[in-house]
Amino acid sequence: MDSGSLFYSFFLIFTGAAILATVALATRQPLIVAYIVLGGIFGPSGLELVTDTSLLSDISHAGIIFLLFLLGLDMQPSHLMHMLRKTATVGLFSSLVFALMGYGCAQAFGFTDTESLVIGGTMMFSSTIIGIKLLPTTVLHHKHTGELLVSLLLLQDLLAIMMLLLLYNTKNLDGGYLPLLTTLATLPLLALGAWLTVRYVLLPLMARYDRFHEYMFLLAIGWCLGLAELAHSLGLSAEIGAFIAGITIATSPIAQYIAINLKPLRDFFLILFFFSVGASFNLDLLPEVILPGLALTAVCLALKPPVFWFFLRGVSEKQKTAWEVGVRLGQNSEFGLLIASVAATQGLIDNVASHTIQAAAILTLLFSSYLVVFNYESPIAVSDRLRRD
Repeated sequence: MDSGSLFYSFFLIFTGAAILATVALATRQPLIVAYIVLGGIFGPSGLELVTDTSLLSDISHAGIIFLLFLLGLDMQPSHLMHMLRKTATVGLFSSLVFALMGYGCAQAFGFTDTESLVIGGTMMFSSTIIGIKLLPTTVLHHKHTGELLVSLLLLQDLLAIMMLLLLYNTKNLDGGYLPLLTTLATLPLLALGAWLTVRYVLLPLMARYDRFHEYMFLLAIGWCLGLAELAHSLGLSAEIGAFIAGITIATSPIAQYIAINLKPLRDFFLILFFFSVGASFNLDLLPEVILPGLALTAVCLALKPPVFWFFLRGVSEKQKTAWEVGVRLGQNSEFGLLIASVAATQGLIDNVASHTIQAAAILTLLFSSYLVVFNYESPIAVSDRLRRD
C-alpha cells in the first residue's frame, strides 16, 4: 500500500484512533484528547506517517459543515429568533470583553497591532464542536441549558463568519467597502432562495418519496453540501450555507430522521478534524509560541466562565445554569484555527502569530474537555453518574 495514499492515511488514523480511544476510556480521558494527540504523533512534526494534512484538513472541514447542518435541523426558526433576542446582549458584550482580553495579552507579548486584533478576534468564539458534542441529546433539545448554549454558539458562529468574510475580502477593501457590503447583501437572498427551494421543491419530493430511506439520506446530503458550496461561491462561507440548509427544513416532519441518520457521518469527519488539528501544528515553533499560547489559554480558561456567568446573571438566569453554560463555553473555537489560516494566507499575520492562535485553541480544547467531562453530564463523561447520551 502506498504510504502516501488516502486509504493508508485513513487506516492509520482510524486504527490508531480506535487504539488510543480504548486507552483513553480505560484511563478515563476524553476521546477528543486521543484524536488530537494521535494527530501530533502521526503528523509531520511527529512520526511523519501522515504528511498530507492539507487534504485531511479539507476533508475534515466537512465535519464542521455537517455539524452546522444538524444544528440547523434542530432549530425551529421562531424559537431560534426568540432565544437569540434573549442572548444577543450576553453574546455581544461577552465577545467584546474576550476580544479586549486577547488583544491586551497579544500586545503584552509584542505582537503587532494587526496580529493582536486577529488574536483578540479569535478569543471571542467558543467551540461549537466541543459545546454540542459534550452536551447530552436530552439537554441539547429539551432543557433550558441546551437552548442557552446553542443560541450563544449560533450568535458567535455568525460573528465568526462575519470576521471570516472580512478577512476573505481584505484584499478587495482597497476599492472601498462596496465588495464586502455586496457579499453581505447576498446572505438574506441566499436564505430566501433556500426557503423557496425547500417549500416548492424539497418538501414535495420528501412527501412523495419518504418511503425510500436511501433517497432521503442522499437528498439531505445533497441539499447540505449544495447550499454550502453555493454560499462559498457567493463569497460567504460553506458553514453559513450548511446552517441555512438545515434551518430551512427544520420544520419538516422528516428533519429528526435526517438528523439521526447523519450523526455517524458527522462523527466520521469530526475524528478527521481533531486529528488534523494535532497534525497541522508545527512543533518546531513551540519554543516561540509556548509562552503566549499558555498565557492566552490561562486567560481563556480563567475568565470566560465568570464573564459568561456575570452577563447571564444579568438577564436573570439561575446561578447554577449560568456557571455551567460558562464552563461549557470556556474554550477557544475551531473557527480560530480557520481564522488563523485565512489571516496568514492574506499576509495579515506571520507563522508565529498563527501558531500562537493554534496553540491556544488546542490547549483550551483539551483542558476545557477535561473540565466538562469531569464535572457535568456528557456522552463521554468519565463517571457513570454523569454519562448521558
